[in-house]
Amino acid sequence: MASLRSKDLLGIAQLSVEEIELILNTADALKQVAERPVKKVPALRGKTAINLFVEPSTRTRSSFELAEKRLSADILNFTASTSSLTKGESLMDTARNLESMAPDFIVIRHSAAGAPHLLSRVCRSSVINAGDGMHEHPTQALLDALTVREKKKRIEGLKIAIIGDIAHSRVARSGTLLFHKMGADVWVCGPPTLVPWEYHRLGAKITYCIDEALRGADVVMMLRIQHERQNEAFLPSTREYFNLYGLTRERMRLAKPDAIIMHPGPMNRGVEIESEVADGPASVILEQVSNGVAARMAVLYLLSGGAGLKPEKLRR
Repeated sequence: MASLRSKDLLGIAQLSVEEIELILNTADALKQVAERPVKKVPALRGKTAINLFVEPSTRTRSSFELAEKRLSADILNFTASTSSLTKGESLMDTARNLESMAPDFIVIRHSAAGAPHLLSRVCRSSVINAGDGMHEHPTQALLDALTVREKKKRIEGLKIAIIGDIAHSRVARSGTLLFHKMGADVWVCGPPTLVPWEYHRLGAKITYCIDEALRGADVVMMLRIQHERQNEAFLPSTREYFNLYGLTRERMRLAKPDAIIMHPGPMNRGVEIESEVADGPASVILEQVSNGVAARMAVLYLLSGGAGLKPEKLRR
């Protein structure tokens, strides 16, 4: 397979194993762009990307902007707080107006699940889901997979523990879908109030005991408590949460000696993870950030009709 089947990237559920591997291999090739004195390639010269971030973001938005610039695309950044959305304009009307400007890509982050899917029905542009509510965050799962493959040389057969607020996390959903598709043994863990039973259907094993999740794990992914998405009390206190589910050096001894620690950010130190662990030698959190640019470059390149890249093609 040399390209993606769909014009959009709406979720991991739509991707086949072959498409995931294509994106990861292309991202591997594109990583070397960051090592050049001039960190640009002309792959998207003449193309326009609109970044429609209706929900606040730092890492994802910056990563997409950098990916677009490194591919030489023209960029229009759209901020909801200074747009007609604050005057009552609907998302569909906003999308139609943006579409009339003939962009090639619309990268959307929205608090409502399904917003990117809605846009994809009315837009000829390629729509990329940069996070929709509590549904999916496909490019985060792809950069996480890129990081795991880089550090572990494989994904199949690894035990991957995802620990924290599973119920409100689009990262957990996309990650579970991707890692299960790629043959990993996925475990999700958290308080019973924050781990939906539906994760069994997504291919994960569910446990409410952090020691069981960590025992023999190759990869440990910690998630923050997403208070902004909660409309009721799911926890007695953050102190109690850390005592029961916080990742400490002592608990990490249950994982494999060469286990890696991941976090999609932003981190709440002392709530879901101890600072010494977050900054320790097993942490690959900053590598995730670096790989985010390469993974998003790969998605943009492939959605534009580009074929799979090999590193030697970029050496010219």
